[in-house]
Amino acid sequence: MTDQTARKKAGELSKEAVADYLRAHPEFFLDQDELLRSLTLPHHSGRAISLVERQVHLFREQRDTLRQELLELVAIARHNDRLFAKSKRLLLQVIEARNLNEMAAAIDDSIRRDFGLDAASLVLFSDKPLPVSAEGALHLVSPAEAQARIGAFLDGDRAVCGQFRDSERAFLFPQIEDPIASVALIPLRDHQLRGVFAVGCRQPGYFDQSMGSLFLTYISDTLSRLLPAMLQQHQTRATLVEAIAEPL
Repeated sequence: MTDQTARKKAGELSKEAVADYLRAHPEFFLDQDELLRSLTLPHHSGRAISLVERQVHLFREQRDTLRQELLELVAIARHNDRLFAKSKRLLLQVIEARNLNEMAAAIDDSIRRDFGLDAASLVLFSDKPLPVSAEGALHLVSPAEAQARIGAFLDGDRAVCGQFRDSERAFLFPQIEDPIASVALIPLRDHQLRGVFAVGCRQPGYFDQSMGSLFLTYISDTLSRLLPAMLQQHQTRATLVEAIAEPL
């Protein structure tokens, strides 16, 4: 077959047909060393390179991409390990708390010191007063007031993250004078809505709707299970205080 005939036959083949054939026969070049050496590809530098050089270049790019992805996964894993350790310390302190004020103080201290955030708030919903005044991050409000102030965030049981209105931030963090720009809020539920757990940051956009909330949910799930017994303890104590205060 002359070169002219070969070029004519090659011209009758479409690029798609050639590509399909090579995909179906990936071993085609195993005994075509001379053909491999004669094939060239344009390079971004302007010079032509062989197919083998092009493959080596692609393999190096893939290697670098995989190495970068691996480094990012390792960094995420280390970050999650640190978050888990901080969450574990916080929950142990919460479990050991003897009353609601101690629980709220442990949360506030951990959120500020360990997690590096600017505010924490444990807002409980009850029409019955506590036998002691709420302190620090603990706030007691009626369900009706909570519904009026932040009712839009109380229907679900997942974290809500983002930028809240000024009135909503003031309700959640009444003790914080400096403005909180970004908030993550999680309803606390067992069989009923008990309150909300909120954390805040002065940095705008720190929390957003796309952020992961696994560890915040982990903390709030534990709080939801501890609160009923803790609230019952306080309400029983309040009843006893009222009974003792009544004149004989």
